[in-house]
Amino acid sequence: MTTSEGEQSGGAGAERIPGGGGAARPEERLEQAVRAAEQALIEFEIAVETFRVEVENFSRLHEQKLGPMYARLEELEALILEARAARSDDPEDRRRADEARARLMPIPGVEELLNGWMDGDGLFPEATAMLTDRPVRPPRRVRPSEEARKLYRDLARKAHPDLAQEEKERARREEFITRVNAAYARGNEDELRELAEEWAKGPELKRVPSAGEELYARLEWLARRKEMLTLVARELEDGAIGSMLRLAPDDPDRLLEEIAEQLRTQVTEREAELAALLA
Repeated sequence: MTTSEGEQSGGAGAERIPGGGGAARPEERLEQAVRAAEQALIEFEIAVETFRVEVENFSRLHEQKLGPMYARLEELEALILEARAARSDDPEDRRRADEARARLMPIPGVEELLNGWMDGDGLFPEATAMLTDRPVRPPRRVRPSEEARKLYRDLARKAHPDLAQEEKERARREEFITRVNAAYARGNEDELRELAEEWAKGPELKRVPSAGEELYARLEWLARRKEMLTLVARELEDGAIGSMLRLAPDDPDRLLEEIAEQLRTQVTEREAELAALLA
């Protein structure tokens, strides 16, 4: 049992305020508040990171499954506008048709070309397949399992950099958590277990009691950090993919199927409209 736990349970070594009926020292209450705020922030960060991973993976699946349908609708729109312009010979109809056709032939920059096809580990498998003329396989579904989530939460609670009291220890934790985040994003349970074993064997620095001023400064930093994470969470939730994902958090595959069915209906309607214009 730690010293603070002993004090909370009325241990023999607990320091009490005279006449206070066993009430904790102000510094001790502040330390408890800081620890509670740290744990609450860690839980919030875990929730935000979990949602970010889900949004990222759903975005890739959305693009892989529905991208061709969106592209077909855009192509049909351009063809319809071109057919109308050919019939009317109206300059305004021609302008709309030219604009629609131009949107189908963008000239992306290098960053846009690589977006969705490359990360820090190199080309994604589907990009490699396309470049080597192999069949393109859909991206592997990465939805962390319950066991992976549990491992991730445990590691985040134990190794979070915000729990460090020294810069050297903070740097060690930041490097470790970066690897934890990467393993979680891949949904790799085995790697998370190995990281848990590695952390258990690593050095454990004793927590040094903080002065009152440092504790207050710590609480202020935690508040600012929470505000920043709140903004990140709001951006994820308000984005197009996040909004879609929140419609069916337990079964996003079903949502994709529903959207795909709607798009197929629209494609059929637009194809019929084009056929009528060309008749």
